[in-house]
Amino acid sequence: MSYVIGLDYGTDSVRAVLVDTVKGNVLSSSVFAYPRWKKGLYCEPAINQFRQHPLDHLEGLEATLSEVVRKSEVKVDLIKAICVDTTGSSPMAVNEQGASLALEPDFEGNPNAMMLLWKDHTAIAEANEITAFAKNWGGEDFTKFSGGLYSSEWFWAKILSIHRKDKSVAAGAYTWMEHCDYITGVLTGLPPALVKRSRCAAGHKALWHQSWNGLPSDDFLVQLDESLRGIRDRLFESTYTSVEAAGKISKVWARKLGLSEETLVAVGTIDAHAGAVGAGITENTLVKVVGTSTCDILIASAKDMESRLVPGICGQVNGSVVPGWIGLEAGQAGFGDILAWFSSMVAAPLLDLIQKNSSLSEAQKSDLIGEISQSLLIELSEKASNLPTTENDLIALDWINGRRSPDVDESLKGGMMNIGMGTSAAHIFKALVEALCFGSRRISERFEEQGVRIDEVIAVGGVAKKSELVMQTMADVLQSPIKISSSDQTPALGAAIYAAVAAGIYDSLEEAISRMAPGFEKTYLPQEQFLKYYNEKYQTYLKLGDFSECLQ
Repeated sequence: MSYVIGLDYGTDSVRAVLVDTVKGNVLSSSVFAYPRWKKGLYCEPAINQFRQHPLDHLEGLEATLSEVVRKSEVKVDLIKAICVDTTGSSPMAVNEQGASLALEPDFEGNPNAMMLLWKDHTAIAEANEITAFAKNWGGEDFTKFSGGLYSSEWFWAKILSIHRKDKSVAAGAYTWMEHCDYITGVLTGLPPALVKRSRCAAGHKALWHQSWNGLPSDDFLVQLDESLRGIRDRLFESTYTSVEAAGKISKVWARKLGLSEETLVAVGTIDAHAGAVGAGITENTLVKVVGTSTCDILIASAKDMESRLVPGICGQVNGSVVPGWIGLEAGQAGFGDILAWFSSMVAAPLLDLIQKNSSLSEAQKSDLIGEISQSLLIELSEKASNLPTTENDLIALDWINGRRSPDVDESLKGGMMNIGMGTSAAHIFKALVEALCFGSRRISERFEEQGVRIDEVIAVGGVAKKSELVMQTMADVLQSPIKISSSDQTPALGAAIYAAVAAGIYDSLEEAISRMAPGFEKTYLPQEQFLKYYNEKYQTYLKLGDFSECLQ
């Protein structure tokens, strides 16, 4: 018997699972919510600034890993490896030893020295500039394997934005690290120069490609902005897949976590890619990781993709998901986030009135606010589910947090049409659900338009597990069965599967997936009676999107 650990950093929390490598059974798990993030510190939603303090992640690292080791009661010498997956692109400025600048006195409390979370859209101008410059600078178009466009959610746009807005952070940074590389470096105790960087993060977010020997050339970067001179030399050239070991855990962290110093740490990866592995991805299977946002992951053979570039997606990278296969990624910049936003917006005035009420005790206020906060999203879902589907002519756009795919444009906003005096909160909620599903259909159509076949659809993540309304609507709109993974922690399980291969327990990722992936708990089937309705409504959604883009 041997065991591995998968560590999954999400937007709101980090979770760890300790897994039996024979059958993929989860022996113990632990979740840690980021305390500073929960308070809304260092964020300004009005300008799309979302930053996270590294202590949220370091405290979560120690809390979750030590707990799963302790709770499992497994002999520590049988725990062979750890793999970390994180949100991305979420880079951070670090010093020469790999410590975040935010932990240094000179940068304490400075959001620009913290992790720039994937959903931070403060670099839209820089992203547009990179896209335009890549097409016109006279050399290689470094965006061609990233859908031909660059996103404000990604590595170079964020770095360029900080270089222009905060000279002190730019000068203080020895280099920059993606979240998954940073945590891997922390666990191994290796400095940035020696950390094996994630193929997944580098290829999909940082314009890395083997055909131009790594990252964009220094000439490109310097012509883009003089402040980037020399930065490439302090980054990396080689990248590695997550079935490879980055090194052994450091003595310091082995002691903190109660692990053996022989425990291996695999190369890190991005959460959605780990989720695809945990779901049991195979060729031409679309895995939808449905949570705060969505990521749509496919793998295709190198032969099929040899001369094919899919425009408007988030990258096609050899080995980013499964070694030997081209990993393709697309997604939506908001999904569960949008539904939670609407629920919070509906609740906010009511919660304010409760707080101001003089006839309620503080304990009663607290209980009432807690009950409303926990129940409103469920109540909206139930009421929306009970609406006659064909009587809701409300049409919404899902771009409330901008558009990620196809054809990234984070400056776009949401919209809605056909609101009337009979429109209720449930009608709007259902329209938002349908819009999210229409946005998902547009992504699938982009792949198929470019000759990438989709044979089946698997969904994982919190929304996929919890919302029958969303997943049934998705099946109806996509006109495809959708299988739901039976794992509650699919990305963490996927990270554990990577770890099992990195430790040499399995010879290939395909073998590890066949033994450790959990199978499916449910399949949503499209309902024939709604086929015509959703086809027609989808066309209206596309027209509304075109109209809205012209206005914006």
